Amino acid sequence: MWRSFFLAMGLSSILLGVECLGVENMNLKMRRPPPAPQSYWDTPPKVGPRVTLTPPRWVPWSLMSAGAVVCLYSFTLPTRWQAGKK
Repeated sequence: MWRSFFLAMGLSSILLGVECLGVENMNLKMRRPPPAPQSYWDTPPKVGPRVTLTPPRWVPWSLMSAGAVVCLYSFTLPTRWQAGKK
């Protein structure tokens, strides 16, 4: 169970790092509760405040390298546990 957990966390970190390589900035739209419509035909606006995130150049490489280390660690877990039982 621990092996699959660490493998999933490492792969997630690697994929997030690869995604950050291809993105210059991210626009996050905050959601607020929409105002109540004034009449039956009015639709509430779906526009909210936006936050722009620009990841520094070191973030993708750090995520990918940390993910690779965690994946390699997950591959060595069964041999570490078998050595401890002897």
